[in-house]
Amino acid sequence: MASLETPVCEFGWKAIDFDLLGVDGKRHNLNSAKGEKGLLVMFICNHCPYVKAIQDRLVRDVNELKQYGINAIAIMSNDPADYPEDSFDNMVRIAKELNYPFPYVWDETQEIAKAYGAVCTPDFFGFNGALELQYRGRLDASRKEAAAPDVRRDLFEGMLQVARTGRGPEDQIPSIGCSIKWRTE
Repeated sequence: MASLETPVCEFGWKAIDFDLLGVDGKRHNLNSAKGEKGLLVMFICNHCPYVKAIQDRLVRDVNELKQYGINAIAIMSNDPADYPEDSFDNMVRIAKELNYPFPYVWDETQEIAKAYGAVCTPDFFGFNGALELQYRGRLDASRKEAAAPDVRRDLFEGMLQVARTGRGPEDQIPSIGCSIKWRTE
């Protein structure tokens, strides 16, 4: 399992639309997912230890960001052929078990992950109300284990700034995680 780091934020890059099936049986797109002040697009999966280490914090932060007009959507782009834990049925189970407060959708063709330039799980793309990229950093200092409970909440603070000003912080620490499991044809 290769650990990768996300590139730096390309401020102003426009969000790319998608139409993906969610674990709720509905189709989701950019317009249905966005909030008044912005949208957090998250590439996650079920099996990655980096994602598992932050799931409770992710749910907490997304719930709090909703109060500031920032919505979120989670996209699973891994090929489940080699990683059965990432199957759609397991996506449904995980979303229910963890009470995900955001749509959890499957990028079966992997086209959306490629279009966004997603490299790892988790990979966070924080957009303002005009759907311009303002955050491409980590959730917090967690790695394969959760960081201390009182650790700085990088993503939450960055997206709160986006909600208040429309701009993300200049200094962002990249996210780190498992590589996207690309389909081999």
